[in-house]
Amino acid sequence: MTTDQPQLFSYSGSTAPDTPFPFAAPARLADLMAPDWAEVLAPVRTQLEEIASELEAERRAGQHILPSPENILRVFQRPLASARVLIVGQDPYPTPGHAVGLSFSVGKEVRPLPRSLNNIFAELHTDTGITPSPSGDLSAWADQGVVLMNRVLTVRAGEAGSHRKRGWEEVTELAVRALAARRRPDGTRVPLVAVLWGRDAQGIVPFLGGAPTVESAHPSPLSASRGFFGSRPFSRVNELLVQQGAQPVDWRLGAVR
Repeated sequence: MTTDQPQLFSYSGSTAPDTPFPFAAPARLADLMAPDWAEVLAPVRTQLEEIASELEAERRAGQHILPSPENILRVFQRPLASARVLIVGQDPYPTPGHAVGLSFSVGKEVRPLPRSLNNIFAELHTDTGITPSPSGDLSAWADQGVVLMNRVLTVRAGEAGSHRKRGWEEVTELAVRALAARRRPDGTRVPLVAVLWGRDAQGIVPFLGGAPTVESAHPSPLSASRGFFGSRPFSRVNELLVQQGAQPVDWRLGAVR
């Protein structure tokens, strides 16, 4: 999600449509994500089926699960091989209509933007001079190999952190380890920089195998002034990519510099 703190509201709306969770048995991972991600996540296939069963039970009990079923595994739809930056979130936005399966991102139509995302855009401008578009859709970053991954991939509407300890942490731990383990034919590491905002994200450091990180406080309004603002994450990421022989990320989102 976009905050290290509990959400300050509850949700009492209607339940979501009865769309099947696509990773329930007997679906094949290769039909749901990029082939290289399907290969590395094969060891947690049974766990994904168990998570799907738990989510279905919650939904039948009247809970609204976010994001929509087809977006839950969206972060794995772009190839693992193209990844060069990892930005770690906590869990999806619990506000209905916000969660899209990519950490910190929202749909193009969402207004106003979540406060954490506004803070990210403010720091983007301070750091790089880029003025972002009004849209909070970060898929242009994902298209460049920025993996926008939450540690937990689902949440109950209005209840931040409600799907912790359901098995998602093991799934995303395996994903992080796979990102960090990639090697070129000569044995050198494939370039990767991990952006870790807040304590939850920084908990993945042991899985990164020494990959360089950019760490600071979380962009939540409750913590951004305690080290996120002024941390220059975007330029620091690009410096670390160039040091590894990789191309920098173009952080523009359809805006003019």
